[in-house]
This record gives sequence, structure tokens and C-alpha cells, in this order.
Amino acid sequence: MQDQRTAAVLLVFGRGVIGDGGRYTLTPASAARVQAAVDYAAARPGVARIVFAGGWAEAAEGAGQPPAGRREGDLMLAEARAAGLDRHADLRAETRSRSTLENLLHTAEDGLLDGYAFDAVHPLGLVSHREHLPRIRFLAAKVLGLPARALLDVPATGGETPLPWRSERAARLIARLGFLGARDPSALLRRERRMVATLRRAERLLRSSAG
Repeated sequence: MQDQRTAAVLLVFGRGVIGDGGRYTLTPASAARVQAAVDYAAARPGVARIVFAGGWAEAAEGAGQPPAGRREGDLMLAEARAAGLDRHADLRAETRSRSTLENLLHTAEDGLLDGYAFDAVHPLGLVSHREHLPRIRFLAAKVLGLPARALLDVPATGGETPLPWRSERAARLIARLGFLGARDPSALLRRERRMVATLRRAERLLRSSAG
């Protein structure tokens, strides 16, 4: 059964930026998430604020950061305005993050959710692709202290490069194990950096053994 509640605030997660000769554009997956927010707000007049969260590629990918104004949050915000979304809601952007965890941490630190309380009746809407949403929910509970009933999934469709089903499932499992018992932002960030470093070492070993 479809959830009939309306989220007054949507948090939209980026899915990458394509850099080509100094020109930066959203990946099709990021654009699909913007479109999901546009469609949701157009159909529900109760949406008051939409936050687009994303700096540049995930920390694990090691990509250099785009210049200010060309990061995921900036580009998603610009695309949302071009679609007329600013007629429906107050639009904000978080542009410092490199991972899903940082999306949530920096959104909270920058006060982009201030003035809103989230509960079972007034949930926070999470906009991403369906396979990513369970991990976002887990991290939102850690960072924002929100229970499952205070969160509402707003799935995006299309644009995502097909990945093995196990890949996102593995990311959720690693997050659950790696962040076990941690809630303090600095502790969460330290653990994420250790996990990223471990994954990079594993990738280097796999590449060297394959070569």
C-alpha cells in the first residue's frame, strides 16, 4: 500500500557529477532524483522545503572536487529551479559532502533542517533510488536520531547504472558493522575514513593480483 503521508521537507541525495573539460553536469541518476522531487512536490502542496545534498564523488572514489557552484547540490538545485520547483518550496543545497554519511552530517550542521520536527505524522522525505534508501534510513537514525516511522521513502526511477544486487546490500552490511555503537559525528567520520581506507587497500590488492 502506498504511503499517503506528505513530507514537509525532502532531502535529495546526489548520485554523481560528470566533469568534461571544465564542464560539469549531473549524472542521469542524479537528474532522476531531482525529477522525483519535482514530481512529488507538484503532486503534494504540503512540501515546504527541499534540500539537495551532495558535494562530489563518494570519498571511496577519490575524485577531485568540482569548483564551487558546480558540485552535486549546486547542479541539482539549478535543475530544480529550471523545472519551476522553487514555485512549490524553499530550495536549499548542501555542497560539502563526499558520501551519504556526510550528506546527513553536513545537512544537520548547516541548519538546513532547522525549524522542522519529524515524526510519524510529519516525516522527513528521503529522495534516492530504491536500493539506496535502506542505507540512508540506517544512517539517518544514527545522525538525526530519527526512528523509521519519522522517515518517508520517495524513490527515484531511471538513470541508475545497473549494479549487482549484492553491492548495495554489502554497503549496508559494512555500514551496520562499521558504525556499530557510534553516534557522535566525529566518531562516525573516523570510522567511515577507516572503512574507506580498508576498501581502497582491498581494491589495490585485487588489481595487483589480477595483473
